[in-house]
Amino acid sequence: MIILGIETSCDETAVSVARGAGNNVKALSNVVASQIEIHKKYGGVVPEVAAREHVLNILPVVNEALIKADLASTISLPSTGEKTPRPRHALSKSVDAIAVAVGPGLITSLLVGVETAKTLAYAWRVPVVAINHIEGHIYANWLTPIRNGKCQMTNVKNKIKFPVIILTVSGGHTMLVLMNGHGQYKVLGQTRDDAAGEAFDKAAQLLGLEYPGGPIVAAMAAKLQIGQKLSKLPRPMINDKSFDFSFSGLKTALLYEIQKDKQWEKKIPEYAAEFQQAVTDVLVHKTIKAALKYNCKNIMLSGGVAANQELRKQLGKAVKNKLPYAHLNIPELKYCTDNAAMIAAAGYYRAKRKDFTLWQKLKANANIELTN
Repeated sequence: MIILGIETSCDETAVSVARGAGNNVKALSNVVASQIEIHKKYGGVVPEVAAREHVLNILPVVNEALIKADLASTISLPSTGEKTPRPRHALSKSVDAIAVAVGPGLITSLLVGVETAKTLAYAWRVPVVAINHIEGHIYANWLTPIRNGKCQMTNVKNKIKFPVIILTVSGGHTMLVLMNGHGQYKVLGQTRDDAAGEAFDKAAQLLGLEYPGGPIVAAMAAKLQIGQKLSKLPRPMINDKSFDFSFSGLKTALLYEIQKDKQWEKKIPEYAAEFQQAVTDVLVHKTIKAALKYNCKNIMLSGGVAANQELRKQLGKAVKNKLPYAHLNIPELKYCTDNAAMIAAAGYYRAKRKDFTLWQKLKANANIELTN
């Protein structure tokens, strides 16, 4: 089964083609047009600017994804006085279904992907699968990576056994999910205010660093000298009985620390390392607690913050020490941040269950919740 995935929930215009067979799914192409450089000067994503860029990028990205997957060839339209003929694509092989992220996210950005999916579904006469963006991040764990331009099929059925605990951490979401089977989710806890990625962005802003905050805070933290003393920040809700998170207070605590430290600009690596460690401690502690409570032999990490090397390393160490019988699944870095391969993968497993949506009824929903 060939799935075309479309992702435009925030500021990444992404399209992918994936092939699924049985319990295997692999990415044939994964094209992402990033807007980071555009939004960097604003210190965050500007919704209307993002939407306009999606409109400009979406069809060229669809075209590129199809060509890279060997599903289309480029055709030049007759010249209209232009220096170069305008290219378009022609399908050389069939697409069996289109999977599109319908939410959560920025409504104006989501609309571009949804309307594109509806148009292609009508033109190609193929069914559509509506995908929750969070579900897409989860299914990044089932993707077979592209290696040296070639894909290798890997049967994940024997590697991932339900129930599974998933820690999903990104710029807009932080949650713990219990997954009892494909498409079967129970949200155990989520952030009550700032998501972990959003907290990193705000911490970077307080420290005078660039956007996006996650990578730059991690880079500054890596400069901390071994044995250097850290400024102690709180670990919000780490001992709370629930599986919820809160990072707004941590950001405020950082603000208070640097306000009373006249030498803080000389200690940016110290503050970055302590902030990163505080976030990591809470995420790891609650994930292990959830896995123990629900007796899960598989733990997954997903979302943009899953690219953080310290989080990956420390979660792996905690699983090894406290859950030696369990297996930790972490996607490749390119499948952690927003991409369409994860949407296509989630779409494949829903398409297997015939869980389609009529293109006429397909709608974007900025506040959609993760449900079965």
